[in-house]
Amino acid sequence: MPQIRVDRLRPGVFISLSSLGWMGHPFLLNRFCLSSEKQIQALREMGITVVEWDPARSTAEPLPERTANSPVAEQDFSSAALAGMQDEKRVRIARVREQREGLARRERLFEQQAIAAGDIFRSLLGRPQDAQRQAKALVGTLVENLLGTDSMVIHLVSQKSREGGLAFHALNVMALSLMLGKTLRLSEEEMRFLGLGALLHDIGKQEIPPRILRNTRRSSPEEEFYRAHVGYGIKAISGMKELPVAVRNIIACHHELFDGSGFPNRLAGEKIPRLARIAAIANRYDNLCNPFDLRDAKAPAEALRQMFRAESAHYDGQLVQLFIRTLGVYPPGTFVSLSNGSVGMVVETNPADLLHPLVMLHDPDIPRAEALLLDLRDADLKVESALSPATLSVETVEYLAPRGRLDYYVEGSKN
Repeated sequence: MPQIRVDRLRPGVFISLSSLGWMGHPFLLNRFCLSSEKQIQALREMGITVVEWDPARSTAEPLPERTANSPVAEQDFSSAALAGMQDEKRVRIARVREQREGLARRERLFEQQAIAAGDIFRSLLGRPQDAQRQAKALVGTLVENLLGTDSMVIHLVSQKSREGGLAFHALNVMALSLMLGKTLRLSEEEMRFLGLGALLHDIGKQEIPPRILRNTRRSSPEEEFYRAHVGYGIKAISGMKELPVAVRNIIACHHELFDGSGFPNRLAGEKIPRLARIAAIANRYDNLCNPFDLRDAKAPAEALRQMFRAESAHYDGQLVQLFIRTLGVYPPGTFVSLSNGSVGMVVETNPADLLHPLVMLHDPDIPRAEALLLDLRDADLKVESALSPATLSVETVEYLAPRGRLDYYVEGSKN
């Protein structure tokens, strides 16, 4: 980027302070379009004489070069621009720290849930009643979290292992199913049935060899063995006494497709129980975003596009539309390009303003553990477009999403 003297700056000129680092200046961003004389005065008070600028992103031309006869503008010492902006920056730093602590808290809760889910799956055969009690408690906590609130906040969480496994997939499908159930205003009883069925939907896969589960090009016998996981699932829950039919049907029907091409019973349309139709959508979305081979992973927007366009006959169309609306324009895990040229990844939705999510910004000068979290409602920025990770550098993708997996934590929010 070319350089320009500070005395030529005016509102509308796009500048970069990346060389100073985010902590080395009082502004919200390293790269931004000047919006006021106060910002220019702050640069002067910092003793900065030259900055980088981007002509292509500027909305105004710089002031003309001063000549020897040009009058020297008297410096304004009355505004105390720098001190005021430093105070604002301290508030922002505190907010970022609070946001980071909030994400860390949710990640700990997610890990605790994953441990609990693993315990449930391991104890199902030997201690089915204990497993049932633990599963109901896990689902109940999430349902109570969502009921009685105005809306939901969907968070991206970073579990430590790249390998998700059955527990992480189960948690994602449970959270995504309940998210859609919340949008549908299901009753508390239906939400609890939905959550329990979604949590247990793939329990039968414990009987399927990993080499078959991971194989995307199964032979006919292997595909038949894979499809048997539905029956194994029903067998696995046989020791759970008085498990509601609605829960059993989610396990039995989560691979039935709306056009009748699914398995095991080739049910079609509304013959498929509604809660099973909800779980099927959540299951497919998570499988697209988190396949066994992460090189085949779809970005959230790509996954939704595939389900809505290429696979529309497979799912209840009204439910898919509600699912897309609930996840938002930019679902967590979406790589985005911002209006200042920055690249980031959505880590949290704003339920009151889905166009302005919380974004983690890529900045190679800042360690990933300290990456800037930016609530777009607080900045004069907007998302210009969603990006495919295939268009980004490996360094950018690994900075923003080092695990390659997308795991979700959903909680209620009172607007």
